Amino acid sequence: MTTKEALLAKLKDKKARMAVLGLGYVGLPLAVVFAEAGFEVIGIDPDARKVDALNDGISYIPDVPTEDVAKLVKSGKLKASTDFSVLQGVEVVSICVPTPLRKTGDPDMSYIDAATSDLAKYVHPGMVIVLESTTYPGTTREFVLPMLTDGNNLVVGKDFFLCFSPERVDPGREDWTTINTPKVLGGITEDCTEVANAWYSGAIETVVAVSSAEAAEMSKLLENTFRMINIGMVNELAIMCDRLDVDVWEVIDAAATKPFGFMKFTPGPGLGGHCIPIDPLYLSWKMKAMNYNARFIELASEINTGMPRYVITKIQDALNEARKSINGSEILVLGAAYKPDIDDLRESPALDVIGLLAEKGADVSYHDPYCPTLQTHEGEEMESVPDLMASVSAADCVVIITNHSDYDYAALLDKANLIVDTRNALGKSGRNNPKVFGL
Repeated sequence: MTTKEALLAKLKDKKARMAVLGLGYVGLPLAVVFAEAGFEVIGIDPDARKVDALNDGISYIPDVPTEDVAKLVKSGKLKASTDFSVLQGVEVVSICVPTPLRKTGDPDMSYIDAATSDLAKYVHPGMVIVLESTTYPGTTREFVLPMLTDGNNLVVGKDFFLCFSPERVDPGREDWTTINTPKVLGGITEDCTEVANAWYSGAIETVVAVSSAEAAEMSKLLENTFRMINIGMVNELAIMCDRLDVDVWEVIDAAATKPFGFMKFTPGPGLGGHCIPIDPLYLSWKMKAMNYNARFIELASEINTGMPRYVITKIQDALNEARKSINGSEILVLGAAYKPDIDDLRESPALDVIGLLAEKGADVSYHDPYCPTLQTHEGEEMESVPDLMASVSAADCVVIITNHSDYDYAALLDKANLIVDTRNALGKSGRNNPKVFGL
């Protein structure tokens, strides 16, 4: 029996042991799904707090119920460690580490580098490895593969199997989750794809195999570049409608009645999250290395990153109507997470707006039912105000950044002195209201 055949047999019988490197928003849900499917899963993370919580049966990710984690830990199907040496005893490895951007705008590969370096010490025949961290096309073949084969005689596609499968996690969703969101998969060789397909099919409902790791890497960047560019377009539309004195939300709603050839996107105070503001710039960076300028990406990024400053101009205009200035005004930012009804602050435009307001001398506070504390870009610790309505009444201006469904917008509209609504959270009740200013 070949190495491939032996591994396929273990995957079919779910006797292959699995390790997930990185226990964050991607890694923990993936580990839970495979443990629930019957695999023995160990999560590896350098953060001892995450490891201790998981081993105590406690979830720190809102999308993963603690009761599910506790049940799996008790059954022995799920555990966690900070020690990479446990990889000696596993056959399946998923790499789910962060891939942020450096301040210079180029990819920060340090997390993938560190995880792969630790994994390389224990890579062995009969192992299948899948990179899930979003990155530029060519990473799996050009960056990860050489690290895994350096100093050994292992042959990819024969002794071990390497693929890329982009994560598709949208925090807070209940309709599309890890288990039922189609999983794109591309290997270094056809045998790599076949083995990884057998693995994922043991827990994921739909696996979409493509011809190569590069095709899988590019598919993820297409998904998020599509969204980034269309959001950039409607953000610019909002600026144009403002100059034309036309309600951008009315325009978008009207256009959305077309049953074909149109997809609705909405403007906002900027981009947030771990994907859309970052992933397209990986592609842009890669293309610059090939003497090509990704113009759509660069233009959309310019518009989107400028939206927090545009929001500041709207706040200035609103306060000006009340014969006040930003300097010295009490401004309450409503919502800090990057999207509604979650606690994720990654790349949230609220942080930019708070920082810009503070620069202009505003007395800034915030409220978010999901984020009791936050750290500003300047490193300052802030706490969500304890009494929302008292703060709303006291503020010179309330700025709606994140339209959480928990908020009573009718009450907010009644109590606030002035509102800048960047999300159309007030809907029709905010239109033509003299104390409400939209994008």
